[in-house]
Amino acid sequence: MSDPRPFLPPGSVTPEEFFRADLRVGRILEVRGFPEARKPAYQLTIDFGPGGIRRSSAQLPGTYPDPAVLVGRLVIAVVNFAPRRIAGFMSDVLILAAVPADGSMPLLSVDAGASPGDPIG
Repeated sequence: MSDPRPFLPPGSVTPEEFFRADLRVGRILEVRGFPEARKPAYQLTIDFGPGGIRRSSAQLPGTYPDPAVLVGRLVIAVVNFAPRRIAGFMSDVLILAAVPADGSMPLLSVDAGASPGDPIG
């Protein structure tokens, strides 16, 4: 299965456009099942340090069937998207993951030394 999205041509996004997205490091504090979601998902509670505690819905059960492995993990998220209501749950941030052809969703992460709230740049 290949990704139907083609690579975009060079120059199709300016640095100014890219940096309008506020990408930050967060630490997953809690993971709960989300049976109301149309596709299998978790409800995540994430600490962004000075940016506060935020929540996100993420379609991760297929990649991480044991939600306990996610607790404590540092992740990267877009924190300035408008909140979205998903099956009655308010999702405040978008967690970033790779989207390989096999349908898994491995989360993007950072090495030790990063802290919740650190900007990505």
